[in-house]
Amino acid sequence: MKKITILCMAVAALFASCGTKQKQEKDMATELTVEQKVKQYAEVELTTDLSFLSDSEKEVLGIMIDIAKIMDDIYWIQAYGDKNEMLALTDPWEKEFALINYGPWDRMADWKPFVKGAKAKLPGVNFYPADMTKEEFEALKDENKNSQYTVIRRDKDGKLFVRGYYEEYKEHLDKAIALMEKAVNITENKQLKNYLQKRIVALKTNDYFESDMAWMDMKDSNLDFVVGPIENYDDELFGLKTSFESFVLVKDPEWSKKLAKFVKYLPELQKNLPVDAKYKQEKPGTDSDLNVYDVLYYGGDCNAAGKTIAINLPNDEKVQLKKGSRRLQLKNAMQAKFDAIVLPIAKQVMNPEQLKLINFDAFFSNVTFHEVAHGLGIKNVLGSTTPIRKALGNEYSAYEEAKADVLGLYMVSELIKKGEITEITEEQAIATYIAGLFRSIRFGVTEAHGRANILCFNWFEKNGAFTRDDKGIYTIDFAKTKQCIKTWSSFIITMEGNGDIAAAKKYSKANAVISDVLQKDLDNINSKNIPVDVRFKQGREVLGL
Repeated sequence: MKKITILCMAVAALFASCGTKQKQEKDMATELTVEQKVKQYAEVELTTDLSFLSDSEKEVLGIMIDIAKIMDDIYWIQAYGDKNEMLALTDPWEKEFALINYGPWDRMADWKPFVKGAKAKLPGVNFYPADMTKEEFEALKDENKNSQYTVIRRDKDGKLFVRGYYEEYKEHLDKAIALMEKAVNITENKQLKNYLQKRIVALKTNDYFESDMAWMDMKDSNLDFVVGPIENYDDELFGLKTSFESFVLVKDPEWSKKLAKFVKYLPELQKNLPVDAKYKQEKPGTDSDLNVYDVLYYGGDCNAAGKTIAINLPNDEKVQLKKGSRRLQLKNAMQAKFDAIVLPIAKQVMNPEQLKLINFDAFFSNVTFHEVAHGLGIKNVLGSTTPIRKALGNEYSAYEEAKADVLGLYMVSELIKKGEITEITEEQAIATYIAGLFRSIRFGVTEAHGRANILCFNWFEKNGAFTRDDKGIYTIDFAKTKQCIKTWSSFIITMEGNGDIAAAKKYSKANAVISDVLQKDLDNINSKNIPVDVRFKQGREVLGL
């Protein structure tokens, strides 16, 4: 996905190695009170027009929200433990911030505890025993230990063993499955029915391939439902284990129709990527689809701190190579972030003449093709069948998000040149992209999308894509930016294709760093009370269901 959305996306792994310089830099949230931190998240109501839905669709929509709440409960167990401990906090601001972060740690401030007495966050959260060493894990003789859908536990004698997700979260999953079966009996859409039936099997067996394939075939449903263990951002230890989440979505038919025509260009765009031919020999599936939705409920991982505003799934490389992937643009959430965050930031840092170029259509296009770009490039390490995700471990997510960022902009630029995107100019896309970097950098170096955007920002700055005056105002050199798009795209795809985790770590350590000058600009942005992200008022009551 998404993980990211969050822009997002989104949105995306969390990283233990942040670089020595980053540790010395001033944390943008250090001096804020918890109340001020909560107020950095603008409250947004998730609603849309449901009048075109049938009575049965509205009933299924309500059931989906109920299931999403269960995914949220499971995620609390994975990310923290007992949610009631946070609900019992007496300070109302601490309680609210804990609900935003799914625990007592500020996800956008290097996981710093904000509740007195809270212990440091474990890099493996609750996927592994708190006292487990990497050596113990490596010595464990069980091939399922590396599965995305297992946890590691200790038996009564203290020995490690592997347990599948269904067994681990059986009480919650059985409730979700019962509700899903109810939705199967109600829905009149055959594709949605098929997907839900296969997802029930997946939740029980921890085998998601068939249900992902069924989801890929779900083209004509007004409702969409992302549900289950999906992203591995929270596993900082090995980057293996996936977290439960759920999106409840209603399609926007008019906007979806506008995007549908772009899928046919994926093979051509892949062929023309600005990288050595050996890194672009894989052919993206053309069964992919681009659709626009209003999101009505976020549950679990996708709701933690920075929110995803676009989805690119499934993550399974086998599904991607067979059928491609689906890119779901969350228009209402995207518009909320643009209005509350992107535009106010741009007004603080952009050259006034170039500020005129920034608009929502450009933001929408950049985010849309960010998600499309996840499907381009190379999926397996060059000359092998080893997935890049596995080869790069916990470095993968930041590099993949950086790739999607720059390739998304590359694709928008190419489609504008071809006359396929006519609503915006190339300069508008570039200016809006540069402004968006400041938004995502505020997520911090420990968040995959934030880390990715820091890498992007530093590459563009070092190669002259923009300059900064002594007042902190940035001016874009469009000619140099267009060249940077090509060179950065080539660098990232090559890094992924080589699958060299040591090289990835070395580059990231040196370049995923916020300079003192950039930090000064971020501090200025924060001083203007511009939200860092959004939080949602959502559910049946909000929708009148």
